[in-house]
Amino acid sequence: MPTTTLGRCSSMDTNTERWIKDWSYYLRMERRMSQNTVSSYVSDTEHFFEACGRKPLELCADDITGYIASRSESISKSTQARFLSSLRSFFDWLVLEGERKDNPVDRVDAPKAGRYLPSVLSVREVEAIMEAVNTRNWTDIRDRAILEVLYGCGLRVSECCQLLISQVYLDEGYVRVMGKGSKERLIPMGEVAANAFADYLEVRPEPQSQAFSDIAFLNCFGKPLSRVSVFKTVKKYALLAGVTKEISPHTFRHSFATHLIENGADLRVVQEMLGHESILTTEIYTHLDSSTWQSSILSHHPRGMVKK
Repeated sequence: MPTTTLGRCSSMDTNTERWIKDWSYYLRMERRMSQNTVSSYVSDTEHFFEACGRKPLELCADDITGYIASRSESISKSTQARFLSSLRSFFDWLVLEGERKDNPVDRVDAPKAGRYLPSVLSVREVEAIMEAVNTRNWTDIRDRAILEVLYGCGLRVSECCQLLISQVYLDEGYVRVMGKGSKERLIPMGEVAANAFADYLEVRPEPQSQAFSDIAFLNCFGKPLSRVSVFKTVKKYALLAGVTKEISPHTFRHSFATHLIENGADLRVVQEMLGHESILTTEIYTHLDSSTWQSSILSHHPRGMVKK
């Protein structure tokens, strides 16, 4: 269950606390949202009601606009957009439950965010990071496996931390991943990543309890690795490799997609492997503007090109 501040918000009235708790349950159980998404939505909404001091049924669009304006210099436009998405979901739920007749967020203009493209590693930089791992002890072997799986399979950091041994089919050469919204996808696993994972399994520590027996990546105490640990691992080896770009585990996912496209992989195939609902999301990931992939598709369709 996501960790939230429910029950510790002294400035929120009892009804607001109860509604947020029920809404979070709705997001998890009925909307099937991931734990991380639910946690972010709830945190945004709680912080808002703590700051504004208004009750949900009294709130109007001006209250929301004023709150955003008061924080516009301290938070990015993407963060503002996420906050509005969180609040919109909460008030949609209140309308659904018959507590309100309208959603005040509908009258608030969303900030126009620019096109964000995270850093992408070159193939040589990826190789340098992998080579920076000195596999003299079991934690090094584990770290190498993590890096190879992140890059070789394009996993999200949460998917890497939650990866099960039973989801990795080394002989068949693929990984079965349960992604956002509990949507399953199959991803081919190359020889390099498969070998690194197999090497790790030979030195994997004993799990602390039976509950962790199928979790792939464990820490020194036999517990699942945290997202923070994976972030630190990536930054550690990037520094050792002399890579000065600001990177994170997500950079490997982005590089995975970019390198596939650069080497001729079909955009739809990459979309499926990344687990994106929209191909436009994949297009952003792979640095291709819409005109590029649109012209590519139309140029191969018998009735796609318009004669000038």
